[in-house]
Amino acid sequence: MIWQKLFAWPLLLVWVLAACAPPPAVATRTAVPPPTAVPTTTATAPPSPLPTRLPATQTPPATATAVSATAVPVPAEHPVTTIPLQNPLARADAEISGLAWYSDTLIMLPQYPTFAGQGSFLYALPKSAILDYLDGRSPGPLTPQAIPFAAPGLADKIPGFQGYEAIAFAGDEVYLTVEADGRNGPMGYLVRGAIAPDLSQITVDADSLLEIAPQSNRGNTSDETLLVAGEQVVTLYEVNGAALNQHPAAHLFTLDGGAAGTLPMAALEYRVTDATAVDENGRFWVINYFFPGDTDLRPLSDPLSQQFGQGTTHQQHEQVERLVELQLGAAALTLTGAPPIQLQLPDDEARNWEGLVRLDERGFLLATDKFPTTILGFVPVSRD
Repeated sequence: MIWQKLFAWPLLLVWVLAACAPPPAVATRTAVPPPTAVPTTTATAPPSPLPTRLPATQTPPATATAVSATAVPVPAEHPVTTIPLQNPLARADAEISGLAWYSDTLIMLPQYPTFAGQGSFLYALPKSAILDYLDGRSPGPLTPQAIPFAAPGLADKIPGFQGYEAIAFAGDEVYLTVEADGRNGPMGYLVRGAIAPDLSQITVDADSLLEIAPQSNRGNTSDETLLVAGEQVVTLYEVNGAALNQHPAAHLFTLDGGAAGTLPMAALEYRVTDATAVDENGRFWVINYFFPGDTDLRPLSDPLSQQFGQGTTHQQHEQVERLVELQLGAAALTLTGAPPIQLQLPDDEARNWEGLVRLDERGFLLATDKFPTTILGFVPVSRD
């Protein structure tokens, strides 16, 4: 019948479609890998920044920027203006070994006051004469005043007497250090005396003699620096470098000449040969000098040069000519941290500076001994 035929066609169509469909997949436990983890950041989020430092086990390569950050700038150097002097002090054998102010008069100490062969003298210049020359109000050379110097019997008490090394004043009292090299080796001494207010005489009391023990076995070396600080007299040994003097110390004395112990001092390479007066803050400057012939004083490294650098001429020559500031404290004598004042070197001929004073707020006056000749020099440096 017709309705039976119509009903058979849909059944036939269903059977055909079922026969053509793919068989269902059979699930197994090993065929399907674990699902891939989905990142927590979205596609639109910015990438994470790279680390800013390397792991501790890695060393970053050196860069030009790193080098320039640690480079020390070349410090300025200060020229020396020579102040010409008349004879006999202009002679090389004057060997000026110390400078000090007595009021407004500059006192210049020859190592051997009898050098001129016409008596025993120290020499004086008024501050006004020095300023007049520097300011162009008067021509040179300047003529120092000779001050008779008497130290009866002193040289006879000192075996191997090698002359005077430093001078300082406390009012009309004068203090001097003496160097000697006797049978038992080098030795330093302190003596005191008085100066006449009219500069007519300086007299040393031989009975005031006190020994200052050396701090090394180096010959021709003693306490070459002397200063007065309040009620104390302070002397500094010439050699305070780390290799030759492991425990540098200043020697202390009372104004009436009694020993008052020692004060630890910061190590300072090369030689220390004189000092300015102590200022109101306990600070003062010393000459710090190296002569290339003193090979035993050449350090493997100089901390001040490493910290502050070397001036242009100091890079070109072996000698060192500079001023270093120290601080006199109750417990120690220390470096202040101020940059050294480096002098402009003229050539390879070293200038053996052995005398130093301040000249008001203008700068410093320095004097050499006989190497290369007698020089009284002015270094313009304003006080900070």
